[in-house]
Amino acid sequence: MKILALGDIVGPLGCSHVCKKLWSFRKANGISFVVANGENADEGNGISRDSASELLSRGVDVITGGNHIFRKKSVYDFLDMSNCMIRPANYPSACPGRGYTVVDADGYRALVINVQGTAFMDSLNCPFETVEKILERNGGEYDFSVLDIHAEATSEKLALAHCFDGRINIIFGTHTHVPTADCKVLPGGTGYITDLGMCGVQDGVLGVDPDIIIRWMKDKMPQRFSLMQGNPVASGALFDLDVSSGRIKSVERVEF
Repeated sequence: MKILALGDIVGPLGCSHVCKKLWSFRKANGISFVVANGENADEGNGISRDSASELLSRGVDVITGGNHIFRKKSVYDFLDMSNCMIRPANYPSACPGRGYTVVDADGYRALVINVQGTAFMDSLNCPFETVEKILERNGGEYDFSVLDIHAEATSEKLALAHCFDGRINIIFGTHTHVPTADCKVLPGGTGYITDLGMCGVQDGVLGVDPDIIIRWMKDKMPQRFSLMQGNPVASGALFDLDVSSGRIKSVERVEF
C-alpha cells in the first residue's frame, strides 16, 4: 500500500499546484492515501475553510497543521466539524479541533496523529506523552498509523521517531520547509524522514521573497512578508507499507 505525505503547503500558488497535480500523481503511482500539512496554504500564513475544502476535494485525504493552524478564524468551525483536518494534539483542549483522526484508507483504518515540537517553539504539552495517550486510547481501532511531527529541532523529531519505532508505521517531520536526505526504515519497521520540505515556489527563503528576509535579518526591523512568485513544486515522501506485517518496505523522496 502506497502512502504519500506532502510537506507544508505554502500560499495560494502551492495550494493551487497541489490541487491541479495531485490526482494525476496519485493515479500514476498507485497511491492509496495522502496526508498533507496545510497550515500555510493561504496568503499570510494559516489556512481557510475554502482552501481546506478544496484540498480535500482534490486528492488530499487528511490535512495536518502546526503553529499557524489557528491564524484564520474562518477555519475554527471546520476544525471542529471535519474528520479529515487535524491540528497538533498537544495544544490545550480548549482550542478548536482535535489532534488525531481515524479515517478510511482504501478499505483500511488509518490513524493520523499530529503533534508540535516544543524545542525552540511554543511551550505545549509533552509530545511524547501526548502520542502515548492517543495510541493507548485508540488501541485496536486502526490498521496502520501516521504521525506528523511539526517541529523545529531535528533532534526532537528523531527522538520521537525512535521512541515510537515499531508502534507507528509512518513518521515524518514538517515545519522547516527544507527537505532532508534521510529517508529510512527504522529497525522496528517504521518509515521515517526528518522533513518533507514544502509545496510551493522553491526559490526564496522558505517560500518568502529573499530580499525581505535579508532586510529583516540585517536591520532587525519588522517587515511585511511577501511570498515568492514563480513555478511551484510539491515536495514530500512516498511510503510503501506492507499492511499485513505493518513494516514499511521503502521510503523515497518525491517531487511533482
